[in-house]
Amino acid sequence: MSEFVSTPVSRAPALLSGLALECTRDDRLLFSALNFELGAAEVLQIEGANGSGKTSLLRILCGLRLPDAGQVLWQGKAIAAAREDFYASMVYIGHLPCIKAELSVLENIRALLDTRSQTLADAEIEQALAQVGLATYEDVAGKALSSGQRRRILLAFLLLADARLWILDEPLTALDVQGVALMENMLLAHRAAGGSVIFTTHHGMALECEMQSLNLSAAHLAGGN
Repeated sequence: MSEFVSTPVSRAPALLSGLALECTRDDRLLFSALNFELGAAEVLQIEGANGSGKTSLLRILCGLRLPDAGQVLWQGKAIAAAREDFYASMVYIGHLPCIKAELSVLENIRALLDTRSQTLADAEIEQALAQVGLATYEDVAGKALSSGQRRRILLAFLLLADARLWILDEPLTALDVQGVALMENMLLAHRAAGGSVIFTTHHGMALECEMQSLNLSAAHLAGGN
């Protein structure tokens, strides 16, 4: 009689995960014992009151700041050990638009793409600008744009960045109703294509998809999860 032995199916590691993360600012504990996992084609919203550490957490996840305890893993490896693949696969958009006033829209896009060592044809960039409502703005200087238009440059950059993971701090800032709808549709399209997103927002997003939520509230201040 033969004996059947089942072999456990190994799960792929999460795309990005945080293990027992802790962060302090000005000797004040923002959060501790914070854990999460984000898989492919998943969306995670970071919530919490002003000053709860949302931006600090995003900067930790991007490797721009070290946690006071714990570690961030990219596909099961510490991001410092997977640095090349991690930074090629991730794009971070901060709360303040990093648009240079003296550069044209096209030049600003090229400067952003340079941070990812990407070189694209003008036609491809112009197509992305048209998608975000900036058709014919290629030669307009950044200083001549409204806050919402500067934000739309970053949306075009997201479309061109070819990154699996978007990490976005208040991506709806300065956008009008049409801009908010555009951002929401971009997130849904990115997820549908297998991409993942981590974002913060004070405004709320009407995303018609399953979405995780991580609240940096009193529970985390007390060290819970």
